[in-house]
Amino acid sequence: MSRLAEFRQLEKHLAEQLQALEALKGDAGLKKEIEFETKIRDLLAKYGFSLKDVINILDPQTGSRASTAPAKKGSRKARQVKVYKNPHSGETIETKGGNHRGLKAWKEQYGSDTVESWLGK
Repeated sequence: MSRLAEFRQLEKHLAEQLQALEALKGDAGLKKEIEFETKIRDLLAKYGFSLKDVINILDPQTGSRASTAPAKKGSRKARQVKVYKNPHSGETIETKGGNHRGLKAWKEQYGSDTVESWLGK
């Protein structure tokens, strides 16, 4: 695209955005929101509070939920140790997951269902 075409396209977009901005400026609902925000910010400044302070006053659980969320993310139930005993060789394997080399070899040799039946209860 040539520089002139790019310039004209940007100029067209700017004109459309200015038109949308002018339409919003005349919106009564937006004027009320702006007035409300201005009054709230002035009130907060007058009393020395922040938006977080107001949120904690109005809904104290919101602050506690935000602080406990990361703690829950890392905590999870520990896996239980599973003990498999091979009836053919008498060998046992203790594992917390299915990614054990010996367990995989048994499953290849004897089949997954058979090996799972060796699980000690």
